[in-house]
Amino acid sequence: MQKPTDCLLLQFTLEPAPADRLAAAAAQCCADSGLSLQRLARAQQDGLAYLYARLPQRTLLGEEALPPLAALLGRRIPVARDIRVSRLQQVYTAPGHAHGETAVFHYVVETDPEAGWLPELERWYDQEHMPGLARVPGCILAQRYYNHDQGPLSLACYDLVSEQVLGSPPWLAVRGTPWSDIVRPHFTNTRRTMFRALG
Repeated sequence: MQKPTDCLLLQFTLEPAPADRLAAAAAQCCADSGLSLQRLARAQQDGLAYLYARLPQRTLLGEEALPPLAALLGRRIPVARDIRVSRLQQVYTAPGHAHGETAVFHYVVETDPEAGWLPELERWYDQEHMPGLARVPGCILAQRYYNHDQGPLSLACYDLVSEQVLGSPPWLAVRGTPWSDIVRPHFTNTRRTMFRALG
């Protein structure tokens, strides 16, 4: 089934390799497919990597478009393992307080809302949570997507100048609102990952 797609997410495991070579190979992989590299990031603890490849415009894309991109990445980055590709539909974006600075870290929160809680999660994310975190000093960009393939459904991501931003009083204040306390218990299959930005 075709899905509205703004970006393709390639998730894979990376063996150790120089960051500059990985970023160059990722950019070339995207260019070969008519895409642009939005972000390449790797988790320090387990080598998990996320590559966001942006389409020129929103496109209705079928599943058949995904395996060729996975194969191309495998050729461009031979140290990539267990490659999975997902179609992402962008549902929110906001420049952050530190807009224009270089991203050093990339923080991702993935979750499925409990049955019946998607509308409330949408309102909370769009009206309070994402705008609030974007305004925190050290946040460069706040975005959220629907993951149509590998899930969980909601993928919120933040480009940061430092991983210490997550422990800062302004960030914790946004996380600790009464509305957050209502919504967050209805997250399921939640994954929170801090990545180092490579490109």
